[in-house]
Amino acid sequence: MQIIESLSTRKNPDSKETIQSKIDALLSKMSLEEKAAQMRIVHANLGVNLDENGELVISDQFKEQVKYGIAGIKNPGEHDSAEKAARKNNLLQKYLVQHSRHGIPGLFVTESYNGVDAAGTTDFSRPINMAASWNSTLVRKVWDKVGREARARGMHMCHSPEADLIRDPRFGRMSEAFGEDTHLVREMVVAAVKGVQGDYEGLYSTHIGAVTKHFAGYGQVDGGRNFASVQISERDLIDQILPPFKAAVQEAKTLGIMVSHGDLNGVACHANKQLLTNILRDQWGFNGYTISDANDIGRLFFFMSVAEDEDHAALLGLEAGMDVDLYNEDCFIRLPQLARENPDLVPLIDKAVGNVLRAKFILGLFDHPYANEAAAKEISRSKDSIALALELDLESLVLLKNENKTLPLSSSEIKKVALVGPLLKDNTLDQFQAVAGQRVEFIAEKGFALTNGEVNCPHLLTPEECFPGLEKAVAAAEQADACILFVGGDEFTSKEAFFAFATGDRASIDPVGSQIDLFKRIKKLGKPLIVVLKHRRTLAINEFAAEADAIIDAWDPGEQGDCAIAMTLFGKSVPSGKLPATIPRTIGQIPFHYSQKKINFKKGYLFIEKGPLYPFGYGLSYSEFEYSDLELSAREIAINESITASVTLANTGSLSAKEVVQLYIQDTHGSVVRPIKELKAFQKIELEAGAATRLSFEITPEMLACTGADMIRKVEPGTFVAQIGGSSEDTLNAKFRVV
Repeated sequence: MQIIESLSTRKNPDSKETIQSKIDALLSKMSLEEKAAQMRIVHANLGVNLDENGELVISDQFKEQVKYGIAGIKNPGEHDSAEKAARKNNLLQKYLVQHSRHGIPGLFVTESYNGVDAAGTTDFSRPINMAASWNSTLVRKVWDKVGREARARGMHMCHSPEADLIRDPRFGRMSEAFGEDTHLVREMVVAAVKGVQGDYEGLYSTHIGAVTKHFAGYGQVDGGRNFASVQISERDLIDQILPPFKAAVQEAKTLGIMVSHGDLNGVACHANKQLLTNILRDQWGFNGYTISDANDIGRLFFFMSVAEDEDHAALLGLEAGMDVDLYNEDCFIRLPQLARENPDLVPLIDKAVGNVLRAKFILGLFDHPYANEAAAKEISRSKDSIALALELDLESLVLLKNENKTLPLSSSEIKKVALVGPLLKDNTLDQFQAVAGQRVEFIAEKGFALTNGEVNCPHLLTPEECFPGLEKAVAAAEQADACILFVGGDEFTSKEAFFAFATGDRASIDPVGSQIDLFKRIKKLGKPLIVVLKHRRTLAINEFAAEADAIIDAWDPGEQGDCAIAMTLFGKSVPSGKLPATIPRTIGQIPFHYSQKKINFKKGYLFIEKGPLYPFGYGLSYSEFEYSDLELSAREIAINESITASVTLANTGSLSAKEVVQLYIQDTHGSVVRPIKELKAFQKIELEAGAATRLSFEITPEMLACTGADMIRKVEPGTFVAQIGGSSEDTLNAKFRVV
């Protein structure tokens, strides 16, 4: 079967009222079993394949799962090329439509942390890198490509992006989110959702729907441990945790919301009607579908112990506002029998099914259920997608240290360079050689790995196991004029801790294994030593910071990452990234995010220097920037008025470069203890050497509002300080009063 459709963007001809009438008509004809089927998603690994003739083969187990239809299928075709995936998904969709009494298609769902989580797609850098770019326009372009590549292979939804704040780097999923700050995360999430959904208009044909997650507070798990409880005050929930989700719903129109594993004030999120109905739907107006994190409705019973059995768990989820049960076969599958025993459940079921069907109508699946197989290869990994991956990698690199202007390296002075360290990739040498050309000779020696590579529960290699490789790496460095040391962490030292059978969180954030020993051995050689950090969680890098000649923080870049690093090290690109998370000196400083309550900054700790190693928003350039003449349009305003803050930015260096201009607000006095400062806006500006520009920020009442002692969010009269600069700790300040 070959199904060809137009590549042009089709617009949905149906109004909201028309879609609702179609939903009502379908619901009136569906049995309880068919409705419950639209409230479940199963995984394609239950048995969906193509035979040697390219025909669909599905297992009896899978057929049983979808015999009444299905809300969706997770990851069909994930290991196939784009064109093969498009064919498989078309055949699978045809099967679902033809075996449904009402011709209801399925949603095909993927993940998209760093591009579509499937073979043959562009490998972009991870969300933490996107946040490090501080370039929401670029991030939106990247997610636009993600949406197009996913739809081309027959996908319709992605369980991304994450709107969680990550303030505890022990948590293994740090790199899947956009950092520690409410405003930065908000801007990145809005860009991601708008991009992947084609600004909502693309949902009908060219893009896919976003499932923003994990609603809410998931990143605040106790001890940084996956599945642990969450401790958030109601005030912090309103002011810090919820705004990125609210923006995803109201501004970006996310089509889905995935609910958090955790709890809020002891109430499991999957059974939290206040969260899922009162806030999400009644207050914010969300009309997409909610979906459980994997197996979490069942976990209300067998893990969280708030339900007495599976029936009770299903009822708690349904009554709270859960629409779709992901993977678990113990809960929503019971709804038909439960509804026969209690007909009052039918309206709740109809509402949930209606939310799922609405998404399918918005995506155009009833009119155009099939992918364009001929176009799949053309759209996936296009030249402009690869170029965009490089652009993002370049803009996300953060220059943390550049002692005596070690960087950029001069190919006229540095003739032989050693590339060493456990984070060296197989193609690093090739990418560096392509950038530097034949004027520089490279030696590549990884030395040793960090772990044994076991996926679920990896073990660190011992110093004895690392020693032979360490000696090889030092020997390589001895032969070179300069050494570039690739250290940090990898996909085994920071990852999702899957339920029951895997770990991924850490009790420490010190670099693991023999990395510090390798660094010290090479440092003794007395040659220029540049550290390239690759990692998925914030690391305490005190030794590197003290003794390295230069440090580039690359986080976890995409497929063009080493090319971007080489271009930056050899001066073909000027670094412009800024830290999306504070770098502490030790894990013992937790909490260390910059926007803590100001009373937290009164005291430090014994025997350690006060403050972070590197502050939030920090990042150097090969050029120099100077801020001056901060002015406010008024010194006193009413609580419902805005004010404009203006500043002059000058590039006083010798290179054209980009700078991230950051606006922070400090509320000096409030009815509650306030943060020391909070990011409220930023602009990324490119200036030629010697050029200057005048920038302005509008400070709105919403930027000044907080949830006061009476639990009402409002602007309180008092003194505020506008702070503009190149990091959270390097600003010009100006006071104004709200009366």
